[in-house]
Amino acid sequence: MDIYLIRHTKTDTLKGLCYGQSDVALAESFLEEAHQLQQKLPEIKSDSLIFSSPLTRCVKLAERLSDNVTIDARLLELDFGDWENRRFDDIDVDVLQQWTDDFVHVAPPNGESFIGLCQRARSFWQDVAYGMHPASEQILIITHAGVIRALLAYILKLPPANAFQFRVDVGSVHKLQHVDNYTYINYINL
Repeated sequence: MDIYLIRHTKTDTLKGLCYGQSDVALAESFLEEAHQLQQKLPEIKSDSLIFSSPLTRCVKLAERLSDNVTIDARLLELDFGDWENRRFDDIDVDVLQQWTDDFVHVAPPNGESFIGLCQRARSFWQDVAYGMHPASEQILIITHAGVIRALLAYILKLPPANAFQFRVDVGSVHKLQHVDNYTYINYINL
C-alpha cells in the first residue's frame, strides 16, 4: 500500500509562537497552498483511507482531499502544555533550556515529551500498517511535523532525538510504501 504523510499548510500565527495542540487559523493563502499540495499527490482512489489530526489546520485540508475523513487524536502535534500560545522568547530561559537539553524525555510544564508523542504515533502506525483498518492500496495521513518526524524515525529504527534531522516543510508530502510488513521510504519533503 502507498502511504502519504502530509503536513498541513501555513498557519496564521506570529513567528516564534508555540502552538502545538492549539487550534490556530490557517493562513489566507490556504486555497492556493492546498491546490499546490494536491498537485504533489496522485489521484485519490475511492477506497483510499484518509486520516487527520483533529486540529482545524489538518481537518480542513483533509476534507478538501476527501469527503470520507477519519479523525484520530494520536495524530495531534506535541502538547506544549503551559507554553501553548506563548512566544518561545517569553518563556523563562532556564526552564526552556532544561527542555531543549532533553526534549525527548522532558515535557514542557503540563505538556508532553517527544517520547510521549512518539508512543502515540507508533500506536497509530501499528493500527494502520498492520491491519487494524480495512485493507486499502492508498492511505493519506494529514498531520503535523512532530508526528511525521516520529513516524519516520520509528520506521527507520532511529533514536527519537534523530527525528529532528528530517526536514518537514509546511504543505509537504512524504511517500512510504508498505509491502509484506516492510516499509520503504520513496521520498520525503516533496
